[in-house]
Amino acid sequence: QVQLVESGGGSVQAGGSLRLSCAASDDTYRRHCMGWFRQAPGKEREGVAAICTGSGNTYYADSLKGRFTVSKDNAKSTVYLQMNSLKPEDTAMYYCAAAPAMGLTVGRVLSEHAYEYWGQGTQVTVSS
Repeated sequence: QVQLVESGGGSVQAGGSLRLSCAASDDTYRRHCMGWFRQAPGKEREGVAAICTGSGNTYYADSLKGRFTVSKDNAKSTVYLQMNSLKPEDTAMYYCAAAPAMGLTVGRVLSEHAYEYWGQGTQVTVSS
């Protein structure tokens, strides 16, 4: 059974940092690309970053490059999203998701439609 468990959300002031974690089952971790998505109230879900655990390739939404970093720990089957210089507009529910690495193209790696499995989400709130 595929399981994705996010943690690390919380409330922080603007300019602060948070690190989100997504723990995956071993089988999921090995064969999937892991993406981070977020959804703010009244807005569509958007891709934030992704990492393919086999290749180590990382992908970012253009608007977030330089502030967010995605990484992985193979020993723990866990991926992370380090978020720095947070802004109030980063406030959202953040989700971890898994997409089969086989056949996943660069053009779809940040598309929610490519992802089959989703975690429950973790809330990030940034106050001004």
